[in-house]
Amino acid sequence: TVLASTWRLATPLIYASIGEVFTERSGVLNIGLEGIMLIGAFAGFAGTFYSGSLLVGLLVALGSGLLCGLLFAIFTVTIKANQIVVGAALNLIGLGLTGFLYRALFAGKSQGIEAFAPLQIPILSDIPFVGEILFRHNILVYGTVVLVLVASFVLYRTAFGLSTRSVGEHPRAADTVGINVARMRYVGVLIGTTLTALGGAYLTMAHTNQFVEGLTTGRGFIALAVVVFGRWSPKGAFWASLLFGFFFALQLRLQAMSDLAIPYQFLQALPYVMTLLVLISLRGRAAMPKALGVPYQH
Repeated sequence: TVLASTWRLATPLIYASIGEVFTERSGVLNIGLEGIMLIGAFAGFAGTFYSGSLLVGLLVALGSGLLCGLLFAIFTVTIKANQIVVGAALNLIGLGLTGFLYRALFAGKSQGIEAFAPLQIPILSDIPFVGEILFRHNILVYGTVVLVLVASFVLYRTAFGLSTRSVGEHPRAADTVGINVARMRYVGVLIGTTLTALGGAYLTMAHTNQFVEGLTTGRGFIALAVVVFGRWSPKGAFWASLLFGFFFALQLRLQAMSDLAIPYQFLQALPYVMTLLVLISLRGRAAMPKALGVPYQH
């Protein structure tokens, strides 16, 4: 049961963390993932609720991520405001705005939407043990495999990926050879916020089929830790997300075991305790991009 839930619970972390890999590889630190995930979750839910189409809901969620990214990039890349402050503001905006809009638009209305259904892969889904773990998930879960492969190829096998990594390591050297630092950082931010919003939309459109205030419960902050634990690589972020997904699934399973005389609050804290332990264990060992968080001055 725990292993079957791991991939599903890790999916929003995978989308958000791989998106943040692109952002941080371009030299920009966005700590506003929690707020962006909330906005994406609400946008996907509202878009699906009012249109009756999951595709429209996804497009609305992706659009909300692009708008968040554009806003963040204007302040951090163009105006060169403090990236930590702007990211913190995004978290506050996401929490307050989604709470207000939810109460304004959905008070007294039926709150459920049709969620993405699991795909039963013929033959493979019937394999004992393995079938339930790997072959009975919805399309957004399987999309994480495509994402990590594409992201790894783009980041390490294309000129775009080389340019992205160069502006995160040595922006002045990149500028000297004709790479537009501001443009590359804009693109890195937009990729990151769009994927983060998609991770948030997964929660309402494929996991819970409804929206509640504070739905993300710290997943955006865990995604930041996943990026560090995964050493700023898409594959590393994928496997690190699965590890945290395992602890999410484990604490849910432990809560369901009635013979455990442990307060459920302690079990709910398990994924966050693991986040702290991982960050402490990586102290001084993670090789982050050298220009991360530093605005580029011409």
